[in-house]
Amino acid sequence: MRVAEFVLGKVVPRWRRTRALRSAQVLDDVVDSQVASLSLLPPGLRRRQADHLAELALLAQDYRHYAKGWITRRELERRGRAALLRLEEPGGLGVGAAHRR
Repeated sequence: MRVAEFVLGKVVPRWRRTRALRSAQVLDDVVDSQVASLSLLPPGLRRRQADHLAELALLAQDYRHYAKGWITRRELERRGRAALLRLEEPGGLGVGAAHRR
């Protein structure tokens, strides 16, 4: 039984919430479809691909947080830009990259 829902900041309009949840689902689908192929890759590429998939999974979670109103659109955009920068790093994501927010 849910008594109350705690929401920080403004309530996200329904269409934005729906779009954010769809975006999160697309990212989840991409991650799910690629996880099975990890075992087919050589160890060096496997780690890099796993890091990329983890970054996408974290971004999907950010979209869900936005849909719930826990973060603002501006914060979602900031996290999205940061994720893209980490994905584009020349040497890969590196150790601990998922924790650099």
